[in-house]
Amino acid sequence: MTAAHALIVDDEADIRELLEITLLRMGLRTQSAGDLQQARALLAEHRFDLCLTDMRLPDGNGLELIEEIQRNHPGLPAAVITAYGNAQAAVESLKAGAFDFVEKPVNLTKLRKLVDAALKLKKAPATAAETTSDGGGLLGSAPAIMHLRSMIERLARSQAPVHIGGESGTGKELVARLIHSSSPRAEAAFVPVNCGAIPGELMESEFFGHLKGSFSGATRDKTGLFQAAEGGTLFLDEVGDLPLHMQVKLLRALQERAVRPVGAETEIPVNVRVISATHKDLNAMLAQGQFRQDLYYRLNVIEVHTPPLRERPEDIPQLARAILDRLAKTNGLHATPTLSADALRRLTQHRFPGNVRELENVLERAVTLSDGKHIAAAELQLREESCSAVAATTSVQIHAASIAAPAQTGSSALDTQMEDLERRTIVEALEKARYNKTKAAVLLGMSFRSLRYRIKKLGIE
Repeated sequence: MTAAHALIVDDEADIRELLEITLLRMGLRTQSAGDLQQARALLAEHRFDLCLTDMRLPDGNGLELIEEIQRNHPGLPAAVITAYGNAQAAVESLKAGAFDFVEKPVNLTKLRKLVDAALKLKKAPATAAETTSDGGGLLGSAPAIMHLRSMIERLARSQAPVHIGGESGTGKELVARLIHSSSPRAEAAFVPVNCGAIPGELMESEFFGHLKGSFSGATRDKTGLFQAAEGGTLFLDEVGDLPLHMQVKLLRALQERAVRPVGAETEIPVNVRVISATHKDLNAMLAQGQFRQDLYYRLNVIEVHTPPLRERPEDIPQLARAILDRLAKTNGLHATPTLSADALRRLTQHRFPGNVRELENVLERAVTLSDGKHIAAAELQLREESCSAVAATTSVQIHAASIAAPAQTGSSALDTQMEDLERRTIVEALEKARYNKTKAAVLLGMSFRSLRYRIKKLGIE
């Protein structure tokens, strides 16, 4: 097997030598450049598996190189070497597309972990589109969901902290899990924590751990959530519920990449990617002094929004089928219950303030009330006044037309309409990409292989 090839860009000869020796001992081949011009020449001549670049270079800035790599070598993980304590530079590099960053003086243990994580990207983890194609994940074909899938795939190739905003029930934890499972950290732990469910006096111990005897009741050493997520992802759900005193301690842990257990005298290095989420408006909390600005910018390097269900009613039939399939298995039914035409119409007209979680609850209740084979509109127990004018939109009219047929043909008519909608979406993406299938796949948030399969199945010339 050919050794991985790394490009090192730094104007200090001793730093280049240190990095070269470290990577050579890890079994990598290396080539070095002292400035941007030399780096560009090497990138044009060779194929690399990893790039390490200093922030300040004689003829420019390392961010310029990161941005060029993003444009011209999108599959190449690039990490930035920043001055110690320069948090702003680190955040800027991650926003520019850097895989990760390492501070000077270079900690060789952290560097080796960074290199290992970067090289795992070459194993081509499953994309978000492939992960969810079995009906068990992020379902839907609405533009907002396609964009979200595309974002997940890009974020999986980065170590940047991500903040997921959106209403309750829109699948924020699902998005966090997909980012984790599609990333080089997939083999390590995904540790979710509801920040609002931990008592204030126990927060420090829960997050960072404690030593035996450090306080009354500490009868043994305890591992904190950061240590439990070592090498993986720590998901901070409802991060807006953190009290101010804990926000300060969390900020330090993120900046130093180390935690100090309660009662300990020294810090423990941690290698954890943090993804946060909340349904609250953090900008409003900033203005009211309820959330620290420095922590906000640390957590919110890249922001993702999960769309509410009322903004994608065209996805409700597909979501309903997947949920009913799961409920049928859970309840031991011989076949998946079917929705009557009127029941499906009511679902597509409902505003769903509780989003997908509410849809799941409505269908679970309906399965219980039904005969286990067919679900009528009355068994959904939806109020008429809670149905909105969303039924008048074009997308819902398409579905309404498809379900107006008799029960025995409603399913096939709906499938036909869904295929027509999917066909138009793919054709529009192909036209925007000038019929370049690779670019069209990126626009649609799916893999090239998946797009090629859909084109063939739908008979698109």
